[in-house]
Amino acid sequence: MTDYTTIERTTVIHATAAAIHPHLVDFTQWVAWSPWEGMDPDLKRTYGGEQGSVGSTYAWDGNRKAGAGTMVVTAVSRTSVDVDLAFTRPFKSSSTVHFDLTERDAATTVVWTMLSPKTFASRAFGLVMNMEKLIGADLDKGLVSLKRVVES
Repeated sequence: MTDYTTIERTTVIHATAAAIHPHLVDFTQWVAWSPWEGMDPDLKRTYGGEQGSVGSTYAWDGNRKAGAGTMVVTAVSRTSVDVDLAFTRPFKSSSTVHFDLTERDAATTVVWTMLSPKTFASRAFGLVMNMEKLIGADLDKGLVSLKRVVES
């Protein structure tokens, strides 16, 4: 049985789930809100498949800070999006990303969850870095940006 690290962050956006959903499921829209944008001004991006649908892809290759990897949309519903995330650089890792949208009145609660298997390398990295703080801060930053983009 695999042990996992789960990191989760939540925000409330004053918009419908339908207004937020395209920003999550279409990788070309991540440029406007992703917390990892801006790490490399020369980042190379490649998009594949029909954006906004299962099987669509995003690959990036950047400097040491941005690294390299791929994302694939694996499930889509009206209120959720699932993505497989794989880094190839600066270290190999894989995670499952889940976005959940719950509407109430004129607002939507967005929950961003990242689930990563605990490997030998991630356990060793965790001895020197607090993954909850490190990745959690990125998720917080991304949700603030997503909120700004959607509400503007």
